[in-house]
Amino acid sequence: MDFATRIENALLAAIEPGESAGCPPGLAAAIRYAVFPGGARVRPRLCLAVASACGDPHPRIADAAAASIELLHCASLMHDDLPCFDDATTRRGKPAVHRTFGERLAVLGGDAMIVLAFESLADACGEAPERLPLLLKIIGRSVGTSGGIVAGQAWECEPRASLTQYQQAKTGSLFAAATMAGAAAVGEADSEAWRALGEKIGEAYQVADDILDVTASASEIGKPVGRDAALGRPSVVALLGLDGAIASLKRLVAEATDSIPAIPAADALRAVIFAQAQGLLPRDLRQAA
Repeated sequence: MDFATRIENALLAAIEPGESAGCPPGLAAAIRYAVFPGGARVRPRLCLAVASACGDPHPRIADAAAASIELLHCASLMHDDLPCFDDATTRRGKPAVHRTFGERLAVLGGDAMIVLAFESLADACGEAPERLPLLLKIIGRSVGTSGGIVAGQAWECEPRASLTQYQQAKTGSLFAAATMAGAAAVGEADSEAWRALGEKIGEAYQVADDILDVTASASEIGKPVGRDAALGRPSVVALLGLDGAIASLKRLVAEATDSIPAIPAADALRAVIFAQAQGLLPRDLRQAA
């Protein structure tokens, strides 16, 4: 089964139990709307790519880890789009959740998806329970108040923020969780060895996002553009200029592939990561990167 199918099936398995008769219909609908159809699913794909490269004796655990990371990402988007933060009107080419279901259900839906992420992970680890503590630690820290998504969002509320610290928390943390959880899901003892790969890819993704914010149209990326400048957020393009940002992206992708631990499938994993990196930018900028 290919990664895309595995990810979508795992996401369905994660949210369907929450759509039981006890769940308010509006809440269930808001969650499903936020998750499907998805974006590029970059983070769960990365998680499964690492798990497959390390050997995958319990694919259900890797699938659940990938789905939990995507649910946390989707929850962060629901909250990020709210009027108190970005006040975004669209996401993934359709009206943002709060525009369709209201602010209250967007807040509650994001909260519920955070809980669902960890519930589904715990359920999947029944066949290898010894793997659950490390996975909970890795993924939980990626959304926490010290270097996780919550910290990244909170840095936007501060009068000043280090660009590196902000981007590592808001974007890099969940990418690092994806690579580390991919290794932990298959029983790799040294999941920490995979942190650098995730952090570098996450930083590259954020640089690409900053570039898209000033070079792409809203229809191309499915969300409003020009938000970094409008909201006064830290941006690599503002700091380095467009050419400098593209050079930074190229350097980060190279550093990411160089950081892959010595495993038999390292070359195949490098090829996957390089191919994904090529899709981060508009076609007319890919050659430059």
